[in-house]
Amino acid sequence: MNIIEQLFIAALVLRLGVELVLNIRQQLRVAAHRDQVPPAFADRVSLTAHQKAADYTRAKLQLERHRLFFDTAVLYFMTLGDGFNELYQMWLQTQLPPLWRETFFVLSTLWFLSLLHLPFQILRTFRIEAAFGFNRTTVKQFIIDLLKGWLLAAVLGTPVVYALVWLMANASGLWWLWAWALWLAVQLLLLWAFPKWIAPLFNTFTPLEDAALRERIEALLARTGFTSDGIFVMDGSRRSSHGNAYFTGTGQHKRIVFFDTLLNRLSPDEIEAVLAHELGHFRHGHIRKRLLLSALISLAGFWLLDWALHSPAFFHGLGADYTSAGMALVLFTTAVPVLFFWLSPLMSALSRVHEFEADAFAARHVGADALINALLKLYRDNAATLTPDPWYSAWHDSHPPAPIRIQHLKELRHE
Repeated sequence: MNIIEQLFIAALVLRLGVELVLNIRQQLRVAAHRDQVPPAFADRVSLTAHQKAADYTRAKLQLERHRLFFDTAVLYFMTLGDGFNELYQMWLQTQLPPLWRETFFVLSTLWFLSLLHLPFQILRTFRIEAAFGFNRTTVKQFIIDLLKGWLLAAVLGTPVVYALVWLMANASGLWWLWAWALWLAVQLLLLWAFPKWIAPLFNTFTPLEDAALRERIEALLARTGFTSDGIFVMDGSRRSSHGNAYFTGTGQHKRIVFFDTLLNRLSPDEIEAVLAHELGHFRHGHIRKRLLLSALISLAGFWLLDWALHSPAFFHGLGADYTSAGMALVLFTTAVPVLFFWLSPLMSALSRVHEFEADAFAARHVGADALINALLKLYRDNAATLTPDPWYSAWHDSHPPAPIRIQHLKELRHE
C-alpha cells in the first residue's frame, strides 16, 4: 500500500465521517426546534409552514445519508475494487484507435457513474419533492430531460475530452498549459452560449409581459448602470413549484430571468429587490472573481494532472492497472476530489461573503425591507429551514443561514 492509496482511503473514510456527523447534527437541530417558530419569524411564518420545512429538511437529510454511503462504496469499488480497470479492458477489446478509445472510455465511465446515481435523483424528484407538494415533473418530462442532458454532454464533451487526450499524448512537456487554456475557452464559451442556446433546450423563455413591472426593472437597471439583452420569464412551474431568479450571460449579452413561480408569489417591490440582489453580484465583480478563482484552481489541477500522468504510484495507489491519459482523467475527476473535500467550507464561506455584499447592494438601491419580505416568502414557500445547525451551515451553505441573513438586512436599515 503506497502513500497515495493510504491518503485516498483516509480521505474517503474521513469525508464520510465528517459528512455523517454534520448530517446528523443538522437533523437533530431541526427536529429540536420543529414545534416552535423562531421569535424573529413568528409573525411571518406559521407553525404549520415551519413544521413542513423541518420535515422536508429531515427527508432530504435521510436520503443524503444513504447517498453518502453509496458514493463511498461506489468510489472504493471503482478504484481499489478494479471497477475502472474492468471498464478499460472492455474498451481495449474494441480495437478502436487509441485516441478514440481513451475518449470513449472517459465519457462512458462518467455516464455509467451518473447512471448509478440516477435512483437518488428519482427518489428526490418523485418521492420527496412530490410528497411535499413541490414536484410538477411528469415521468415523461423527466425522461426527456435526462436524454437531452446525456445527448448534450456527449455533443459538448466528446470534442473536449478528445482534445485533452490528444494534448496529453502529443503535446510537449507543457501540454497542461495548453489544456488549461482550452478548458478556460470552453468555460467562457459555455457561459456565453448558455442563455441563448443551452437553457432553451430545457425551458421556454418568454419576454416579460407586465409593462409596469418591466418599466420598473428597466429603471432599476438604468440607475445602477446595467444593460441587458432582455427580461424573460422561465416556465419553471413545469417542473417544480420552487421559485428563483437569476442574471446570466457575459458582456453586453446579459439576460434577466425570473421563474414564473417567483412572479406569482412576490410583489413588484419584492421582485425588484430580488433582482437588485442579483445585480449586486455583478456590481461587486463576484462572477469575475469566481471565474478567476476557478481559473487558478483549474491551473493547479492541470499541473497536478501532469505530475499524476507521469507517476506510476498515482495510478497504482488508486487501483489502476493502466497508466493511460483516459485513466488519468477518470481518476482525476472522480477520486482526486476526495483528497480535497476539506476545501468545501472555504468555498462556502467565500460564497456567503458575496451574498452579504449583494444583499447590501440591494438594500442601498431598493431598501432592506423589500428584500427581507421577499426572502421570508421564499423561505416559507420553498420550505427552507429557519433553524440550521451552525456547523452544517458553515460547511455546506452557499448562502447565509436565514436568521443571520435577515438580521444583517435589518441592521442595514440604519446605515
